[in-house]
Amino acid sequence: MDGDAEPRPVKPRRARWRRWMMDTTPLRRPAYRRLWVSTTVTAVGSQLTAVAVPKQIYDITASSAWVGYASFAGLLPLVVFALWGGAIADSMDRRKLLLVTNTGIAVTSVLFWVQAAAGNTSVVPLMVLLALQQAFFGLNAPARSASIARLVPAEELPAANALGSTVMQTGLVAGPLLAGALIPVIGLAELYLLDALALCAAVWAVWRLPALPPLTGPAARRAGLREVVAGFRYIAAHQVLLLSFLADVIAMVLGMPRALFPQLAATTYAAWGEGFALGLLFAAIPVGAVAAGLLSGTFSRARRHGWMVIAAVVVWGVAIAGFGFSAGLWAAVFFLAVAGFADMVSMVFRGAILLSAATDEMRGRMQGVFTVVVAGGPRLADLLHGTGGAALGPRAAVAGGGLLVVVAMLALAGAMPALRRYRI
Repeated sequence: MDGDAEPRPVKPRRARWRRWMMDTTPLRRPAYRRLWVSTTVTAVGSQLTAVAVPKQIYDITASSAWVGYASFAGLLPLVVFALWGGAIADSMDRRKLLLVTNTGIAVTSVLFWVQAAAGNTSVVPLMVLLALQQAFFGLNAPARSASIARLVPAEELPAANALGSTVMQTGLVAGPLLAGALIPVIGLAELYLLDALALCAAVWAVWRLPALPPLTGPAARRAGLREVVAGFRYIAAHQVLLLSFLADVIAMVLGMPRALFPQLAATTYAAWGEGFALGLLFAAIPVGAVAAGLLSGTFSRARRHGWMVIAAVVVWGVAIAGFGFSAGLWAAVFFLAVAGFADMVSMVFRGAILLSAATDEMRGRMQGVFTVVVAGGPRLADLLHGTGGAALGPRAAVAGGGLLVVVAMLALAGAMPALRRYRI
């Protein structure tokens, strides 16, 4: 071998490693980058309010039941306004809708701060403000998600969804931890104020987006019940869209065991300390999801989006069953983290299917239904697992739910091939 020969470069090897890491290509596009920044800023801020509201309600009532009532009070406006918001997002400039709704959410956060600073001792204003906030969120979410397909090309949709979902999942971990650290230092009222300030930054980022009017022309369409029903008819007529929603329903309704975390922490994992175990159980799924986001470099190269969803839901079910069979806390946390990893994969590719398989004039309504499914599925799971845990025991209910996810997803994929065949 010639001693003067140059050594082999190591750059290709680094490139192979980088292929596994998060694909940040969509951030090179200024418009998408601004939308992503607005999501990043509010991801943690929104969790400050999400912690502050139940904390204040419990401080006023000393009742966990009232905390549950408040959560349910926010569900109905979220469902109604997410469906309506999807129709609105298909009938007007989505940038304008984002400006109005982000401003509305910010004003609501300011009102949360005002009532807390004034020493409010009634749950009624809190529940009214929570319902108002969820209504604005329901109007905002479909327009935000539907806008992504106008800001990046189709081949970058998985990467863009991974970027957005990762910061949201990071907020689910960092937000509550930050809130817990700040409450003793600055007080409850100031958490609301911090969220309002973060939302002001989000409004500024949205202001700098380009106009996003309907592609079908300036002729305004009504955004009423007929348009909402038309969205459901569109889903029924396009099997791949229907199956993407059903896949999430199967995973979340049959396999989301969070309602049993308190009982498991107090019984099965009590030796580790109930509070410590409960915190780990709640944090494990978001941590796994964040890990998937950070290792999402391969998402952009996947073309069989339907198979990615099927595989992710099956892995979710297997991991949840493993959690149910786990007698040790760290094994339980491991399986929940694997489930979170799989859920992120499913979320990314279901989102990509909704944005690529639907026409632009229907994307808002598809995202409205997506918001309802994502918000409503876990709440139905709370009811199902809560009653199942009481009847069968928590571990049996969790393991049985995970196995049902696997069976139902494989049966659905086998019976209806549209999802298996979908690719870009």
